[in-house]
Amino acid sequence: MDHDNRESWLNRVALGMAPLFEALDAPLPSRVRVAIGFTSRGAKGKAIGECWDNRLSADGHFEIFIRPDLAHAPDAMPAQIAAILAHELVHAAVGIPAGHGKAFKRVAVGLGLVGPMRATTPGEAFLAAVAPILDAAGPLPHARLDTAGETTAPKKQTTRLLKCECAECGYTVRTARKWLEQAGAPLCPIDGHGPMQHDPLDDDDPEPDE
Repeated sequence: MDHDNRESWLNRVALGMAPLFEALDAPLPSRVRVAIGFTSRGAKGKAIGECWDNRLSADGHFEIFIRPDLAHAPDAMPAQIAAILAHELVHAAVGIPAGHGKAFKRVAVGLGLVGPMRATTPGEAFLAAVAPILDAAGPLPHARLDTAGETTAPKKQTTRLLKCECAECGYTVRTARKWLEQAGAPLCPIDGHGPMQHDPLDDDDPEPDE
């Protein structure tokens, strides 16, 4: 089954996992939003997922975010994303104040998540349980975002350094146009040679704007 966007896929998987939570006496809240997007610390943060307390939401929803630049292999990505989603859903089920303590661990381990509770990974039991859910959800409409690659953002505007030369001895310096306009031509350091002259034919060395 195809979905128009990532959020609908995540919601389908969350809905599919709801019976797993029910079986552990940890039903999912009725108000949960899930999305693929950067967590609160942005692209430079280390969190791969984040669940915000429903008390911080204007309409009482738990808000879950899964970062878009995870480096999972395409064929493994759906299960890995589902495991991160499950981790964050556990937070919603047991309450954010529970942290990664006993209540969290009971449900996470019951789902088949393994490893340190602060950074769980999918165990065999989880992968087996989530497989039919992923089959029903269909292809994940997402690919890894390369945040370290080239961007289409405009390059920083530059200004040119203008060449100034002493007519007496040939001593040269370069300065920004704004300083020529605001302070006038620089003075040659040799006594008596006076102001230097701007050479308009040699204006090609760029300098980043400050």
